[in-house]
Amino acid sequence: MITLLAFVVTLGILILVHEYGHYRVALGCGVKVDRFSIGFGRVLWRRQPTQGGTEFVISALPLGGYVRWIDDREEGVLPSEANQTFKSKSLAQRTAIVAAGPLSNLLLAVVLYAASNWIGVEEPRALLATPPAGSLAEQAGLRAGDEVHATSSDGTDWHDVRSMSDLSWEVAQAVERGESLSLLVSAQHEGERSVTLALDGLPSKELDAPAVMRIGLDGSYSEALIDKTFPGGAAAKAGLQAGDRVLSIDDQAVPDRARLIQIVRASAARGDPVTMHWRVERAGQVLDVNITPVVATAADGAPIGKVDAQIGRPLQMVLVRYGVVDGLRQGVSRTWEMSAMTLKMMGKMLIGHASLKNLSGPLTIADYAGQSVKLGFAYYLGFLAVVSVSLGVLNLLPLPILDGGYLMYYLFEAVTGRPVSEQWLARLQQGGLAFVLLMMSLALYNDVARLLGLH
Repeated sequence: MITLLAFVVTLGILILVHEYGHYRVALGCGVKVDRFSIGFGRVLWRRQPTQGGTEFVISALPLGGYVRWIDDREEGVLPSEANQTFKSKSLAQRTAIVAAGPLSNLLLAVVLYAASNWIGVEEPRALLATPPAGSLAEQAGLRAGDEVHATSSDGTDWHDVRSMSDLSWEVAQAVERGESLSLLVSAQHEGERSVTLALDGLPSKELDAPAVMRIGLDGSYSEALIDKTFPGGAAAKAGLQAGDRVLSIDDQAVPDRARLIQIVRASAARGDPVTMHWRVERAGQVLDVNITPVVATAADGAPIGKVDAQIGRPLQMVLVRYGVVDGLRQGVSRTWEMSAMTLKMMGKMLIGHASLKNLSGPLTIADYAGQSVKLGFAYYLGFLAVVSVSLGVLNLLPLPILDGGYLMYYLFEAVTGRPVSEQWLARLQQGGLAFVLLMMSLALYNDVARLLGLH
């Protein structure tokens, strides 16, 4: 129920802001608006504040909305209203009216990002887990417990890192640019040092699952503690207890939860159970324990070891909050960067350099909306900002039936001095509609495939 409600509210806000942008600029340019609708199809609610004024309605299908000018009346335009039609306005005015919708979504994203920054969110500290063997993080000399304080693409201009989210964003940006990234890190009882991630050596500029594994920064630091053992499991049979700190396994040091899990999983690589010697600390005493992990099967079908215990403690969190000016500056910066990243991803999907599986539809949006609401209001605002950016960028694409398509028509008119012919306009609209329906179908298929575990 929360997911459905969050989804409806999300769509309602984004559509309202988009159509209101069209509406206000249209009124400002002297265009008379007959109807302002949230949704399509059968009208569920309507209100007309003034006789002959704009009718505001909510319709049954909430997957869009529209602003209808008097140009579209079936009975035609009254002679007294001829100068209030959309078509009667100058090219500059028509361009401003059409562009106002997507630009309103981008402006909304700035406000939402800023509000989220002002409220503040609890995020994991930028404390690194043990990097996977052979990863770029391991090659750079990063270790379990290192905390990242700043990043730089040129070694001169440094950007502060307040949380793992900041670090992930900077890494994603560097991958997109095909650049290496310098990190300013420190470990407990050690001074700061600079290391470099050779991200420019990645085979692709897409931050997909293989790239994340190759980089090796997808985990946060957590102590190698036994939080809970499950009755009848390998850990319980060996006598391990909640609160035990694992110091080493077969004389291999265990600095954190990630390394402990790596060793346990690898113990059954040959498909046979192997007895391991664990050294643990319990209430200030060091104990030696022999444990035989059970052999299980991973998602890819490979054999892995399991000890049937909950390992690690909750991640160390930090409140990330900005002042009024910094929060707004961050909002503008994040909206610009997200817009560029969204446009680049769409371009890559179009030329085949990125998988079409990245295309998401309403089911994924609904799922993320529900999850963000459960995390807190500031998280929901951030999610809403991301979707608002996507909607704004999508509508600016030069595709017929989208706002960007109409802007292309007006560009043609500005260059040639004449509008697109009705015949060509009809053909382009049909082609644009077919393309958009194809993309919507693909997005819905991806949603269903994700739910079924096929992606």
